[in-house]
Amino acid sequence: MIEVKNLHKSFGGVEVLKGISTTFEKGKTNLIIGQSGSGKTVFLKCLLGLFDYEEGTIAYDGKIFSQLTEAEKRNMRAKIGMVFQGSALFDSMTIAQNVMFPLKMFTKQSKSEMEDRVDFVLKRVNLDDAHNKMPSEASGGMQKRVAIARAIVNNPKYLFCDEPNSGLDPKTAIVIDNLIQEITDEYQITTVVNSHDMNSVMEIGEKIVFLKNGLKAWEGSNKTIFKTDNEVVTDFVYSSNLFKKVRKMYIDDNE
Repeated sequence: MIEVKNLHKSFGGVEVLKGISTTFEKGKTNLIIGQSGSGKTVFLKCLLGLFDYEEGTIAYDGKIFSQLTEAEKRNMRAKIGMVFQGSALFDSMTIAQNVMFPLKMFTKQSKSEMEDRVDFVLKRVNLDDAHNKMPSEASGGMQKRVAIARAIVNNPKYLFCDEPNSGLDPKTAIVIDNLIQEITDEYQITTVVNSHDMNSVMEIGEKIVFLKNGLKAWEGSNKTIFKTDNEVVTDFVYSSNLFKKVRKMYIDDNE
Protein backbone atom coordinates (compact mmCIF):
# COMPACT_ATOMS: atom_id res chain seq x y z
CA MET A 1 0.00 0.00 0.00
CA ILE A 2 1.07 3.56 -0.72
CA GLU A 3 -0.31 6.28 1.53
CA VAL A 4 -0.20 9.93 0.49
CA LYS A 5 -0.99 12.67 3.00
CA ASN A 6 -1.42 16.39 2.28
CA LEU A 7 0.99 16.50 -0.66
CA HIS A 8 2.03 19.95 -1.92
CA LYS A 9 4.34 20.65 -4.84
CA SER A 10 5.20 23.97 -6.48
CA PHE A 11 7.30 25.17 -9.41
CA GLY A 12 8.53 28.75 -9.48
CA GLY A 13 6.04 29.78 -6.84
CA VAL A 14 3.10 28.20 -8.68
CA GLU A 15 1.43 25.46 -6.65
CA VAL A 16 0.78 22.40 -8.85
CA LEU A 17 -0.31 19.90 -6.18
CA LYS A 18 -2.51 21.41 -3.49
CA GLY A 19 -2.74 19.04 -0.56
CA ILE A 20 -3.55 15.64 -2.09
CA SER A 21 -4.31 12.75 0.26
CA THR A 22 -5.18 9.25 -0.88
CA THR A 23 -4.16 5.59 -0.68
CA PHE A 24 -3.20 3.12 -3.40
CA GLU A 25 -4.01 -0.43 -2.42
CA LYS A 26 -1.99 -3.62 -2.79
CA GLY A 27 -3.23 -6.06 -5.41
CA LYS A 28 -5.34 -3.46 -7.19
CA THR A 29 -4.94 -1.37 -10.32
CA ASN A 30 -5.04 2.20 -9.06
CA LEU A 31 -5.60 4.87 -11.73
CA ILE A 32 -4.75 8.57 -11.66
CA ILE A 33 -6.86 10.42 -14.22
CA GLY A 34 -7.52 14.04 -15.16
CA GLN A 35 -7.18 16.58 -17.93
CA SER A 36 -3.85 17.91 -19.17
CA GLY A 37 -2.52 20.32 -16.55
CA SER A 38 -4.39 18.63 -13.71
CA GLY A 39 -1.14 17.64 -11.98
CA LYS A 40 -1.27 13.90 -12.56
CA THR A 41 2.21 13.63 -14.13
CA VAL A 42 3.76 15.70 -11.34
CA PHE A 43 1.91 13.55 -8.81
CA LEU A 44 3.27 10.37 -10.38
CA LYS A 45 6.84 11.74 -10.35
CA CYS A 46 6.47 12.64 -6.67
CA LEU A 47 5.32 9.08 -5.96
CA LEU A 48 8.39 7.78 -7.80
CA GLY A 49 10.72 10.01 -5.80
CA LEU A 50 11.77 11.96 -8.91
CA PHE A 51 10.42 15.25 -7.50
CA ASP A 52 10.87 16.64 -4.01
CA TYR A 53 7.81 18.30 -2.48
CA GLU A 54 7.35 21.10 0.01
CA GLU A 55 4.80 19.52 2.33
CA GLY A 56 3.18 16.17 3.05
CA THR A 57 4.31 12.55 3.15
CA ILE A 58 4.40 9.51 0.89
CA ALA A 59 4.67 6.17 2.71
CA TYR A 60 5.40 2.80 1.13
CA ASP A 61 3.91 0.13 3.40
CA GLY A 62 4.32 2.44 6.37
CA LYS A 63 7.83 3.70 5.51
CA ILE A 64 7.90 7.44 4.79
CA PHE A 65 10.16 7.86 1.77
CA SER A 66 11.54 11.29 2.68
CA GLN A 67 12.74 9.96 6.05
CA LEU A 68 14.77 7.10 4.59
CA THR A 69 18.55 7.14 4.34
CA GLU A 70 20.10 7.16 0.86
CA ALA A 71 20.86 3.45 1.17
CA GLU A 72 17.26 2.77 2.23
CA LYS A 73 15.96 4.84 -0.68
CA ARG A 74 18.07 2.80 -3.09
CA ASN A 75 16.66 -0.41 -1.61
CA MET A 76 13.17 1.00 -1.98
CA ARG A 77 13.77 1.94 -5.63
CA ALA A 78 14.82 -1.66 -6.28
CA LYS A 79 11.27 -2.65 -5.29
CA ILE A 80 9.72 -0.30 -7.88
CA GLY A 81 8.96 -1.21 -11.49
CA MET A 82 8.25 1.51 -14.06
CA VAL A 83 6.59 1.38 -17.47
CA PHE A 84 7.34 4.65 -19.27
CA GLN A 85 4.96 6.33 -21.71
CA GLY A 86 7.17 5.70 -24.73
CA SER A 87 8.42 2.35 -23.39
CA ALA A 88 11.94 3.91 -23.12
CA LEU A 89 13.78 0.85 -24.40
CA PHE A 90 17.49 1.09 -25.16
CA ASP A 91 17.79 1.06 -28.96
CA SER A 92 21.28 -0.45 -28.92
CA MET A 93 20.27 -3.42 -26.74
CA THR A 94 18.33 -6.54 -27.66
CA ILE A 95 15.00 -7.15 -26.00
CA ALA A 96 16.60 -9.65 -23.61
CA GLN A 97 19.34 -7.15 -22.70
CA ASN A 98 16.72 -4.45 -22.07
CA VAL A 99 14.82 -6.72 -19.70
CA MET A 100 18.01 -7.80 -17.93
CA PHE A 101 19.15 -4.21 -17.29
CA PRO A 102 17.43 -3.78 -13.85
CA LEU A 103 18.83 -7.12 -12.68
CA LYS A 104 22.36 -5.90 -13.45
CA MET A 105 21.66 -2.61 -11.70
CA PHE A 106 19.98 -3.84 -8.52
CA THR A 107 21.00 -7.49 -7.96
CA LYS A 108 24.09 -9.65 -7.66
CA GLN A 109 22.62 -12.60 -9.51
CA SER A 110 24.79 -14.79 -11.70
CA LYS A 111 24.47 -14.53 -15.46
CA SER A 112 22.56 -17.82 -15.64
CA GLU A 113 20.16 -16.68 -12.90
CA MET A 114 19.51 -13.44 -14.75
CA GLU A 115 18.97 -15.27 -18.03
CA ASP A 116 16.48 -17.62 -16.35
CA ARG A 117 14.57 -14.68 -14.91
CA VAL A 118 14.52 -12.88 -18.27
CA ASP A 119 13.22 -16.06 -19.93
CA PHE A 120 10.47 -16.29 -17.32
CA VAL A 121 9.17 -12.73 -17.60
CA LEU A 122 9.33 -12.65 -21.40
CA LYS A 123 7.28 -15.85 -21.44
CA ARG A 124 4.86 -14.23 -18.97
CA VAL A 125 4.18 -11.38 -21.41
CA ASN A 126 3.92 -13.79 -24.36
CA LEU A 127 7.25 -12.89 -25.97
CA ASP A 128 8.96 -16.29 -25.76
CA ASP A 129 10.90 -15.91 -29.02
CA ALA A 130 11.75 -12.21 -28.92
CA HIS A 131 15.03 -12.35 -26.97
CA ASN A 132 17.36 -11.44 -29.82
CA LYS A 133 15.16 -8.88 -31.56
CA MET A 134 16.05 -5.21 -31.42
CA PRO A 135 13.40 -2.73 -30.22
CA SER A 136 13.20 -1.31 -33.77
CA GLU A 137 12.02 -4.73 -34.96
CA ALA A 138 9.13 -4.80 -32.48
CA SER A 139 5.67 -3.29 -32.90
CA GLY A 140 4.35 -0.69 -30.46
CA GLY A 141 2.40 -3.35 -28.57
CA MET A 142 5.43 -5.63 -28.37
CA GLN A 143 7.59 -2.78 -27.10
CA LYS A 144 5.05 -2.09 -24.38
CA ARG A 145 5.08 -5.76 -23.33
CA VAL A 146 8.89 -5.64 -23.22
CA ALA A 147 8.62 -2.56 -21.00
CA ILE A 148 6.25 -4.45 -18.69
CA ALA A 149 8.61 -7.45 -18.60
CA ARG A 150 11.49 -5.15 -17.66
CA ALA A 151 9.34 -3.48 -14.99
CA ILE A 152 8.50 -6.79 -13.27
CA VAL A 153 11.83 -8.60 -13.71
CA ASN A 154 12.93 -7.62 -10.18
CA ASN A 155 9.70 -8.88 -8.57
CA PRO A 156 8.66 -5.34 -7.61
CA LYS A 157 6.25 -4.56 -4.80
CA TYR A 158 5.15 -1.39 -6.61
CA LEU A 159 4.45 -0.94 -10.31
CA PHE A 160 4.01 2.47 -11.95
CA CYS A 161 2.74 2.92 -15.51
CA ASP A 162 2.74 6.28 -17.27
CA GLU A 163 0.12 6.34 -20.06
CA PRO A 164 0.78 2.68 -20.95
CA ASN A 165 -1.71 2.77 -23.86
CA SER A 166 -0.35 5.90 -25.48
CA GLY A 167 0.01 5.43 -29.24
CA LEU A 168 -1.60 1.99 -29.28
CA ASP A 169 -4.65 0.91 -31.26
CA PRO A 170 -7.76 0.08 -29.16
CA LYS A 171 -7.36 -3.70 -29.49
CA THR A 172 -3.71 -3.67 -28.41
CA ALA A 173 -4.53 -1.23 -25.60
CA ILE A 174 -7.02 -3.73 -24.17
CA VAL A 175 -4.34 -6.45 -24.29
CA ILE A 176 -1.95 -4.21 -22.34
CA ASP A 177 -4.66 -3.27 -19.81
CA ASN A 178 -5.49 -6.92 -19.22
CA LEU A 179 -1.81 -7.81 -18.85
CA ILE A 180 -1.27 -5.07 -16.25
CA GLN A 181 -4.32 -6.22 -14.28
CA GLU A 182 -3.34 -9.90 -14.48
CA ILE A 183 0.19 -9.20 -13.23
CA THR A 184 -1.11 -6.94 -10.46
CA ASP A 185 -3.47 -9.65 -9.21
CA GLU A 186 -1.06 -12.53 -9.75
CA TYR A 187 1.85 -10.98 -7.86
CA GLN A 188 -0.22 -8.77 -5.51
CA ILE A 189 1.62 -5.63 -6.58
CA THR A 190 0.55 -2.10 -5.69
CA THR A 191 0.01 -0.77 -9.22
CA VAL A 192 -0.47 2.91 -10.06
CA VAL A 193 -1.42 3.87 -13.63
CA ASN A 194 -1.38 7.43 -14.93
CA SER A 195 -3.97 7.55 -17.73
CA HIS A 196 -6.39 9.66 -19.73
CA ASP A 197 -7.89 6.61 -21.46
CA MET A 198 -11.52 6.01 -20.47
CA ASN A 199 -11.26 2.47 -21.83
CA SER A 200 -8.63 1.78 -19.17
CA VAL A 201 -10.80 3.41 -16.52
CA MET A 202 -13.68 1.10 -17.37
CA GLU A 203 -11.55 -2.01 -17.87
CA ILE A 204 -9.13 -1.96 -14.94
CA GLY A 205 -9.96 1.03 -12.70
CA GLU A 206 -10.40 -0.74 -9.38
CA LYS A 207 -9.39 2.49 -7.62
CA ILE A 208 -9.55 5.84 -9.41
CA VAL A 209 -8.18 9.18 -8.24
CA PHE A 210 -9.43 12.10 -10.33
CA LEU A 211 -7.33 15.28 -10.22
CA LYS A 212 -8.48 18.75 -11.18
CA ASN A 213 -6.20 21.80 -10.96
CA GLY A 214 -3.89 20.06 -8.49
CA LEU A 215 -6.67 18.91 -6.20
CA LYS A 216 -8.23 15.50 -5.65
CA ALA A 217 -11.69 16.19 -7.05
CA TRP A 218 -13.04 12.66 -6.67
CA GLU A 219 -12.05 9.08 -5.94
CA GLY A 220 -13.86 5.80 -6.36
CA SER A 221 -13.90 2.79 -8.69
CA ASN A 222 -14.94 1.95 -12.24
CA LYS A 223 -18.27 0.87 -10.77
CA THR A 224 -18.99 3.96 -8.71
CA ILE A 225 -17.85 6.37 -11.43
CA PHE A 226 -20.99 5.43 -13.35
CA LYS A 227 -23.14 6.64 -10.46
CA THR A 228 -21.39 9.86 -9.46
CA ASP A 229 -23.12 13.24 -9.73
CA ASN A 230 -19.81 15.06 -9.34
CA GLU A 231 -19.93 17.56 -12.22
CA VAL A 232 -16.15 17.83 -12.51
CA VAL A 233 -15.95 14.09 -13.12
CA THR A 234 -18.93 13.83 -15.44
CA ASP A 235 -17.70 16.76 -17.54
CA PHE A 236 -14.43 14.90 -18.05
CA VAL A 237 -15.73 11.40 -18.64
CA TYR A 238 -18.62 12.46 -20.83
CA SER A 239 -16.10 13.67 -23.38
CA SER A 240 -15.74 9.97 -24.21
CA ASN A 241 -18.47 8.70 -26.52
CA LEU A 242 -17.64 5.16 -25.46
CA PHE A 243 -18.23 6.12 -21.83
CA LYS A 244 -21.65 7.56 -22.69
CA LYS A 245 -22.68 4.29 -24.30
CA VAL A 246 -21.35 2.11 -21.49
CA ARG A 247 -22.86 4.29 -18.77
CA LYS A 248 -26.27 4.13 -20.47
CA MET A 249 -25.99 0.33 -20.69
CA TYR A 250 -24.96 0.16 -17.03
CA ILE A 251 -27.88 2.33 -15.90
CA ASP A 252 -30.36 0.38 -18.05
CA ASP A 253 -29.11 -2.92 -16.64
CA ASN A 254 -29.45 -1.74 -13.07
CA GLU A 255 -32.84 -0.06 -13.24
